[in-house]
Amino acid sequence: MRCPVPGVRGVLGVLGVLGVLLPPPSPADTFSAMRSVRGALGPERRLLRRLRTYLRGERSRLRRLHRFYEKVQALHQDPEASVDNPLLAFSLIKRLHSDWPNVIYSNEATENTQALHDGFKEVEQELPGAEDLDGAARALMRLQDVYALSVKGMANGVFQRAGAARPPLYSPSHHISLSADDCFHVGKVAYDTGDYYHSIAWLEEAVNLFRLSYGSWNPEDRSSLEDALDHLAFSYFMAGNISHALSLSREFLHYDPSNQRVVKNVAKYKKLLEMGPVVGTEPLRRPNSTQLQSRDAYEELCQRPRGQPTPEHLPHLRCSYETNGSPYLLLQPIKKEVVRFQPYVALYHDFISDAEAETIKGLAGPWLQRSVVASGEKQQKAEYRISKSAWLKDTADPVVRALEQRIAAVTGLDLRPPYAEYLQVVNYGLGGHYEPHFDHATSRKSPLYRMKSGNRIATVMIYLSTVQAGGSTAFIHANFSVPVVKNAALFWWNLRRNGDGDGDTLHAGCPVLAGDKWVANKWIHEHGQEFRRPCGTHSQD
Repeated sequence: MRCPVPGVRGVLGVLGVLGVLLPPPSPADTFSAMRSVRGALGPERRLLRRLRTYLRGERSRLRRLHRFYEKVQALHQDPEASVDNPLLAFSLIKRLHSDWPNVIYSNEATENTQALHDGFKEVEQELPGAEDLDGAARALMRLQDVYALSVKGMANGVFQRAGAARPPLYSPSHHISLSADDCFHVGKVAYDTGDYYHSIAWLEEAVNLFRLSYGSWNPEDRSSLEDALDHLAFSYFMAGNISHALSLSREFLHYDPSNQRVVKNVAKYKKLLEMGPVVGTEPLRRPNSTQLQSRDAYEELCQRPRGQPTPEHLPHLRCSYETNGSPYLLLQPIKKEVVRFQPYVALYHDFISDAEAETIKGLAGPWLQRSVVASGEKQQKAEYRISKSAWLKDTADPVVRALEQRIAAVTGLDLRPPYAEYLQVVNYGLGGHYEPHFDHATSRKSPLYRMKSGNRIATVMIYLSTVQAGGSTAFIHANFSVPVVKNAALFWWNLRRNGDGDGDTLHAGCPVLAGDKWVANKWIHEHGQEFRRPCGTHSQD
C-alpha cells in the first residue's frame, strides 16, 4: 500500500496553473473564448458607424453628380438650346474646360474613401487575425464531427444530424445561413492541411451556392465559383475519384477556358482514366488529428441527449441535503446529487449564486489567456483544448474567499496553500472543448509535481453559466456525461485511496454547440489530506 507523504515545501508560483497574473491579452486567439468573440462586436460597430458616414457622403456626392448630369442632359435634349445663343455657347465652353474636369477629378470620392480607410486603421489592431479565422473554421468542422451534423444543414443555419430524421440539436431564434464564400473558406482551411475528408464536404456546398448566384458579385467575397471548382477538383483527385475531378475541371474551363494549368490537369486526368481504375484506393476517412483513441466513445457521449442511463437503471443513486459535519453548512445544507459511485461523482446544486458567478467572471475576464496543457515538463497550446483561462487568489475578492470556504466545507479537504491550486476560471471558445484527459498527473515529470504537494486528489468544477446546446462533461470509461447545470458544482476523486490515478476519471469537455460556457476549477492536492481521506485497508482501494 502506498500512502502520500506530506510535503509543504514549495510555493504557489512555479506554473501558470499556480496563479501568476499576466498582462491583459492581445486580440490574438479571439476564437478561443466567447468573451473575446463578443468583444469583437465593438470594433465592428465602430466600422459600421464609419461605413454609415461613408455611405452618407457618397449618397450626397452622387446626388450632386446626378444633378449635373440631369442639367447637361436636358440641354442636349432641348431643341431650343442652340449654341447660336452666346450664353449657351459660353456655358458649353466653360463646362468642357472647367466643369467636367472638376467633376471627373473631384477629390470628394477620394476623401470619403480615405476617411473610411482611416476608420479601419483605427480598429485594425483589435481585429481577429488569420489564426482566428482558421480557428473558427476548424471549430465548425469540430462541431460537424462530434455532433454528426450535416454540412448542408449547417450552411442553411440548421443544426441537424446528417441522415437522421430527428429534431435539430439546436434551433437558434435568429436564423442565419452561410454564404458560398463562407463555405469556401472552411473547405480551404481543410484543403490547406491535406484534410480532403472535410474539404470535399464544404467545397461541395460552396460550389452549389456559387452556382445558384453565378453572375452576381458581393464586394465582401474573396473567392469565386472557379476557385471552389478548382480546389474541389483537386480534393477529389487526392481522394482517388479521378472521374469527378475531371468533370469539375471541365466545368471550370467552361468559365475560364484559357487557364493552362487546369487544361493540363484535364489531360492528366484523362490519361489516368485511360490507364484503368486506380488500384488500392482506400475510402476517404476522417482524420484523427489528435490521435484520440477513445474518439467514438467520446462523441457518442456528447451526442447522448440525457448523458446517462435512466434512474431505474441506477437504483442506488440518490439526492440529499448534506452538511458534511461542517458548521458552515448547518443552517443551509448543500443540495447533493450522487451521479455515480464508480468513479465517485457528485453534483452540488445551487452551489454558487448568480451574483457570485458574475463576480467571478468579472474578476477573471480581463486576465484571460489561451489555455495550455501539460506536454512532458512543459506547457503549451493545443488544438484539443480550446478555451481561455485565468487564475484567482482567494485574496482577489471576498467572493473568492467565501467560495474557497464553501468548497472546503463540502469536500472536507484542506485547501490551504500549498494543498490546493488557485481558482482557475475558464471561458470556452467557438466550438470550445477539451478532449479526453485526466486532471491528475500521469507522469512524475508533470509540472504539477513542482508544487511539492503531490498529485491532484480531487476536482471541483463549478458551472458559472448555462449553454443552449452541447458542453457536457463526459466520463469516457465510465460511460456517462453530465450536462451543464448553471451554478452547480461537479466533484470527483481523481486518485484512489492508495494514491494511484483512477482510470475511470478520464473525462472531456464536449464542444459547446451554442452558448457561452464558463467554469471555475478547483484542484486539490493529496498532501494535507492524509487524515481527511486516509488510505484504505486494501492496497487496491
